[in-house]
This record gives sequence, structure tokens and C-alpha cells, in this order.
Amino acid sequence: MNAYRTERDSLGEVQVPEKALYGAQTQRAVENFTFSSLKMPKAFIIALAQVKAAAAQTNAELGMLTKEQSTAIIKASQWVQRNYQDKHFPVDVFQTGSGTSTNMNINEVLSTVVKQQSGLDLHPNDHINLSQSSNDVIPTAIHLSALHQLDKDVLPALEHLHTRCTRKSAEVAEVIKTGRTHLMDALPMRMEDEIRAWSIQIQMAKKRLESLRNDLMKLPQGGTAIGSGVNAPRGFSRRFCTHLSTMTTYHLTPPASAFAAQASQDTALALSGELKTCATAILKIAEDLRWMNSGPYSGLGEISLPALQPGSSIMPGKVNPVIPEAVIMAVGQITGNDASITFCAQRSNFQLNTALPLIAYNLLQSLALVSNAATALAEKVIADFTVHEESIQQALMKNPILVTALNPLIGYEAAAAIAKEAYQSHRNVIDVAEEMTDLPRSQLEELMDPAKIAKPD
Repeated sequence: MNAYRTERDSLGEVQVPEKALYGAQTQRAVENFTFSSLKMPKAFIIALAQVKAAAAQTNAELGMLTKEQSTAIIKASQWVQRNYQDKHFPVDVFQTGSGTSTNMNINEVLSTVVKQQSGLDLHPNDHINLSQSSNDVIPTAIHLSALHQLDKDVLPALEHLHTRCTRKSAEVAEVIKTGRTHLMDALPMRMEDEIRAWSIQIQMAKKRLESLRNDLMKLPQGGTAIGSGVNAPRGFSRRFCTHLSTMTTYHLTPPASAFAAQASQDTALALSGELKTCATAILKIAEDLRWMNSGPYSGLGEISLPALQPGSSIMPGKVNPVIPEAVIMAVGQITGNDASITFCAQRSNFQLNTALPLIAYNLLQSLALVSNAATALAEKVIADFTVHEESIQQALMKNPILVTALNPLIGYEAAAAIAKEAYQSHRNVIDVAEEMTDLPRSQLEELMDPAKIAKPD
């Protein structure tokens, strides 16, 4: 039998699991919100604990808490950050749109931890939540947790992928292959240029994400319920940002308007959009690798990806492009998350957005997926794939599009006739061109040299 203890809140008594660190309001949320098995991410809870510590320090500095009370809250917050356990944060993502239940969850946990550590009785609302509201705490934690994950995971992962692509492009600098448009043979190109294009895409995506860091560092804490700052002492916002900056090493500042920052989630939406763009660049790389690896005999067969696991439960010897496929699914989730975040951002009415928990959950998941997808491609695919130069060369020399180089000399129509004949006869285009023009073989070989076409003078 589970043991329970009796807790009270403004609505009355509630039975709470005996060993739970949370209290009555969290328990009500657990009972009311049974929509899913999704809980607020660890990164978000850690950010909330940091917010509570900075708020406690600010309240003490402004004479709202004693030094002893503030120190106790800060120590409890540090304990939560070091000893996070999801069982103490059981509230469903699908809860009240302000995230009040999650805010009260962290308040109750900190109140309990303070009691256990110092013996002080600090009320979840009156002390832990002093000078705060869920309506400024949750938007602040969204920015803080997203910023931390962006800096710690996403930007380094993208830089790593960029570096891997750059190195690989140098390794294949001498490989000339068939370019493709519409999945059809096009002009020859250097594989170096193909892979370098990937690295440039990732570099640009990284720069766009970096451009949002300054907006993420603007925190509405101190706006309290609607942005006006009621019940928070004068100067709270600025001092709070100063203390949290010291704790996190970020240069955090109040926004131009707490009303605007709490009434909307434009920065979170912008970040989600750039994550989707970045994911689309990653998808492009994954799809190209999957196609280039196809075969080994009936596909393109240009490269072989590292064999990571058996590819079939029934076909012996089959090896599949498992990492690109996993990346493709991750990008699908990121794309869906962006649609959800867009919908949630549109739930901003008057002075508050009322879909904050789902924005937080999806945004942090997208950040994690971008980071993990980029790392997996860099380490498990791009670093070690091998190139089949003989297969590439065979396909290249049969490519009728090489005849494009003859356009200035014989005209488009005559060149098209050569290409058509080469297609139909399955012969090397240079042999057909020799038969259908008066140009000497030596000149044709020079004009139709794939390397020269791939890198014009």
C-alpha cells in the first residue's frame, strides 16, 4: 500500500505521496492533468531552479527576504540542479496554459528541500514565489533553458558537422562525379563542391541561430502577472538579471517591455523557425547521403556508408543507411514541433500567451534533436564513408549531358541529337559525338573533359 500525507492549500486538504517533495498544488495538477505521459524537460526544471535562486538573492538585496531565507532558497535550488529526479516533477505538459502548475511544483519542492536542509518553514507562494508570477517565471525559463541548450549543445554540434564536412570535401577533392538536378543526370561536378555546399549550408544555419541569442537573453522576470510588475519591488528586474547573469555567465537584461515579452512568444517562435530551417539543411545532407549510398548494384552506388548494424531480419547481408533515416525522422519531428509552436504562439491574447508549457517542451525537444542529428551525421556517417571512384567514373563517361560543352560549336539542336543517340544506344557520349560531328577526337576529349567542365577556367 502506498503511504500518503495530508497537505493543505487554499482549496483545502489533499493527500500527497508521503515521500514526494512536492505538495498540494502539484498533487492537484497530477490529478487534473492526465492527458499524456509527457513531463516538462529536465533542462526547463533546471532553468526554473536558477530563476528561483536569482529571485531569492534579489529579494534579499531589496529587503524582501532575510539573508538566511535567501541563502536557504539558493542552496535548495542548487540541490535540485545537482540532484534532479523526474519523479519530483510529475506535472503533465498539457496543463494550465501559463504553466502555473509547474511553477508551483518547483516552489513546493524548494520549500520542502529548504525545510529538510535548514529547518526553515518557507511558504511556496509567500517566500519561494515572492516578487514573482507564473506569468513571468515561465517565459523567463523558456528563454533561459533554450539559450543554455543552444549554446551548450546545438551550436557546438553544428560547428562539428561543419568541420567534418569541410574535412571530407578536402579528402575527395580529386573526385569528379555526375551532378544531378530533378534526380536526373546533369553536368559533371567535383564531389568536393558538393560536400562543401553542405558545410556552407550548416555554417549559415548556425549564424542565423546565433543571431537570436541576444533576444533570448532578454528576460521578462519582474513583470509579474501582466507586465506591470505589481508586488515586485522597484528595480527587481534589473537586479534579478544581474544576479542570474553571474550565476549563468550570460549577459541577461530586462526586455524593452515586459508587457510585450509576457504577452507573446515571438522569440521562441523565431528560434523554432530557424531550428526548422537548420533541420532542413541537415535533412538535405541526410537525403543526399542516402541516395549516394543506394545500391550497392541497382542504385547510384557512389559511396558506402559505415556498416553499423544488420539491415534486415530476413535478408542476410543487407545493410541500410540507418543514421540518415533516423535523422530524417528527427527532422520530421522538428518540423511538426515548429507547426505546434506556431499554433501555440498564436494563443497570445491580451497580456498573456496561454500555451507556454507546450512551447517550452517542443522548443527544447527541437534543440536536442538538431544537436543529436548533426552529431550523428558528423560522427557516424560523414567522417568514415568511402567513395567508389570506379563506379562514379563509369557513370560519368556515359553521361550524355557532357555534350553541353559542344553547344557553342555545333548548337543546341545538334548537341541534343548526340545526347539522344547516346541515351538510346547506351554508349559513351564522346564516341557518338565523334561519329555525328566533324570535330577531331582530340578536340572532343578536351572539350568534354569532365574535370574541365566541373571547374571551368
